Amino acid sequence: MRSNQQLKRQLTHLRSPLSARPPRSPLPLALSMARRPLILITTYAENDQGSVTLPANYIQAVRRAGGIPLLVAPGETHMDELLGRADGCVLAGGGDICPTRYGGALHETIYMVDLERDEMEMAIARQLIEQQVPTLAICRGLQIVNVALGGSLYEHLPEYFGNAVAHRAPPREPTPHPVAILAESRLATLTGVTSTEPMSWHHQALRHVASPLTVVAHAPDGVVEAVEIPSHRWFLGVQWHPEITAACDPIQQQLFDELVRQAIASA
Repeated sequence: MRSNQQLKRQLTHLRSPLSARPPRSPLPLALSMARRPLILITTYAENDQGSVTLPANYIQAVRRAGGIPLLVAPGETHMDELLGRADGCVLAGGGDICPTRYGGALHETIYMVDLERDEMEMAIARQLIEQQVPTLAICRGLQIVNVALGGSLYEHLPEYFGNAVAHRAPPREPTPHPVAILAESRLATLTGVTSTEPMSWHHQALRHVASPLTVVAHAPDGVVEAVEIPSHRWFLGVQWHPEITAACDPIQQQLFDELVRQAIASA
């Protein structure tokens, strides 16, 4: 049997990660008095171990904003019902889109392609636009929307833009780089800045930008970094990964906060 001392040490170890977490900031009064909005978040496809995963920082960013995250895995057959109940959506990042969907070429760097995920997310993207559901599209999520609306992608950025700006670190790791934001954009109005240096984690980007997407931010090498839809209730697509630094960067957390505010307003 375990001694009391051993048990005490185990309990202390289990408690310490929780006690070390900073307290959550109080919700705005309007949010605390309202029904918490349900925010769908798309997940990665099933992996070789039979697991469906998603980095926890997506979930944490939505929770900090006051939303209730609901994960939606590839293969979901009740999307109409889910979208009917949801107040907002995060189209998450992840692997590459099959290039045949946008008339692109196969490339050795393309990875984690999942046709089932492509199919489901492209259908979701069209519904989110048509139904005016508040949406934050992140990295792959932005690319999914563009392809779903008829746009295309650069298959591998270094072959078109060189290596002056690193959009990911080798072999496939996030790295920061500057982003310039149009002053008249909703994004600039929301964040209060026209430049930021978020975490980037991609090797592809928008090539032909589909209508009605409007480009509102670029990297120094000219790569499209953010788009909006002026006619949409609230749609923002960013090529970077705000969830990675949202816990310590208020500018990135504001994207999730505004998504939840818009979800409440449209509920």
